[in-house]
Amino acid sequence: MTTTTDLAQTIEQPDADPAAGQSMTRLLRPHVRSFAAVVILQVVGALAGLAPLLAVVELGRTLLSPGPIDHAHVRTTVIAGAAGLLVRLLFTAASSGIGHVLDSRVQLTFRRQLAASLGRVPIGWFSRRRTGELAKVVGEDVSAVHPFIAHAPGELVAAFVVPLVSLIYLFTVDWRLTLITLIPVVLAMALVPLLMLPARTREQQDYDAAMGRISSSVVEFVQGISVVKAFGGGERAHRSFLTAADDFVSIFSRWVRGMSVIAAGMQLALSPPFVLLTVLAGGAALITSGGLAPADLLPFLLLGLGLTAPVAALGHGFDDLQSAGRAVGRIKDVLAVRPLPEPARPRPPQGHRVELRDVRFAYEVDHGAEHEVLRGIDLVLEPGTVTAIVGPSGSGKSTLVQLLPRFFDPTHGSVLLGGVDLREIGSRELYRQVSFVFQDVRLLRASVADNIALAVPRAGRDDVVRAARLAGIHDRILQLPRGYDTVLGEEAKLSGGEAQRISIARALLADAPVLVLDEATSFADPQTEQAVRRALATLSRDRTIVVIAHRLETVADADTVVVLEDGAIVERGRPADLLTQGGRFAEFWRSHRSAETETHGGVLRGDEPR
Repeated sequence: MTTTTDLAQTIEQPDADPAAGQSMTRLLRPHVRSFAAVVILQVVGALAGLAPLLAVVELGRTLLSPGPIDHAHVRTTVIAGAAGLLVRLLFTAASSGIGHVLDSRVQLTFRRQLAASLGRVPIGWFSRRRTGELAKVVGEDVSAVHPFIAHAPGELVAAFVVPLVSLIYLFTVDWRLTLITLIPVVLAMALVPLLMLPARTREQQDYDAAMGRISSSVVEFVQGISVVKAFGGGERAHRSFLTAADDFVSIFSRWVRGMSVIAAGMQLALSPPFVLLTVLAGGAALITSGGLAPADLLPFLLLGLGLTAPVAALGHGFDDLQSAGRAVGRIKDVLAVRPLPEPARPRPPQGHRVELRDVRFAYEVDHGAEHEVLRGIDLVLEPGTVTAIVGPSGSGKSTLVQLLPRFFDPTHGSVLLGGVDLREIGSRELYRQVSFVFQDVRLLRASVADNIALAVPRAGRDDVVRAARLAGIHDRILQLPRGYDTVLGEEAKLSGGEAQRISIARALLADAPVLVLDEATSFADPQTEQAVRRALATLSRDRTIVVIAHRLETVADADTVVVLEDGAIVERGRPADLLTQGGRFAEFWRSHRSAETETHGGVLRGDEPR
């Protein structure tokens, strides 16, 4: 059973990365006093809440006792009960207010810590994670900690303290009826271990995983809905979401079936009618036998219901606390991702010649197994050249180019820039040397100028305009409501090709000596692509440019073509030389030329290798 203590221990347990566990502990340490205040205020308020009940009990016993009524005692009892009710309202309100303020602070700290941690992890780590799953951690999982922070500390402690005080009081009245009153609690507690069976735990884990898959499928479907509408692929597009939804329904139904009988039994045992029936039956038996005064039955009827509070609190809060514990675990998993190690003594690169020496790279898959994507890559990229990487889908093209800006570290071998291993170059210096243009572009909710100047915040407007002209996006920007000051996402939206050109302008403005383009013109029209090709031709005079390309025009303009297949280089050389060899590149050329001939009616321009 997950309790507040269990969750605290979960947070403070050492993780695979010790820094992660320390960071979670450090996140909560500044709030210890606030936690203590929440608990103390809640306990005082809960104990004060007993005063009205005890006042009613005392009034009942006074009024039912033989002899004259002590009016002064009655007034004192009523005033004490009213004062206790007032204290309860004030203290519980203060506890709730402090708890919710504390919850907001802790959630803010969690999100800041997650943002800082995600800013340090290898960029390639994100490519193996679904957007929906990460969004769930930063959004839903952080919010799921709310019961643990705002409610559990005070309410659970009060739920045990109040019944304990009530139990002591009832024992002073009649120990036999007190034991009878505890029968519903014992019955409910006997069912609690059934909630902790391994089968129930697995069902809950399956439930969480199914929820993550639904979140991811919704994000993917919404992001691609325009393509679905354009090409009529609604059935295929819905299939992933429907599969995830059906899977969730099946898992949820199995989880409910396993929990429903146990939960129903606990609710029945702790229900007021059953508790009252038990107390009345036991009290009636004692009264008829002469072992209990009729007036003494009243405190058991009023306070007996409170004895079920601990089990009821655990039962009602069980799911929330379990969810909070699992959410904390997922947050810890993200915080435990090791950042790329920074060199103790960074070395600056001497030039921008790129060299890959016997590079191998493998992704970690389930159960610690690895899938090797690159196998023994030896490659030299000279300054002033354009190298095109081609190959079938899954051949390792994107993985290879992602090693250059150090989105990953190779599992074997080394990648050198200017004769220095990338692992010996500081990240700030590396990002000044290597610029990367993604195929899937994400623009900030900021002005067009700020989006272009992302890597060079102090760039002047003239430099921004020059980069936009080179990327072929300047004229489109001038058509926006406020030109370069237009806020994207609020005042205007750009198409996929236009967003790519903004990204290319950003890379051109960064003026890095090494430029990596991963299908950077896949959404561009022919005129824009020609403008970008001209810009790259100008830039390549003193830069090292690597391009993942499928279009013949881009490949034809390259100085060197590298053909990848199954993670290994199978051909390399000038486009014209590779064509005459009739190998893999020639097959690539013929298949793409045939496709473009069918698309453009046999009219090909600029696709002859020089």
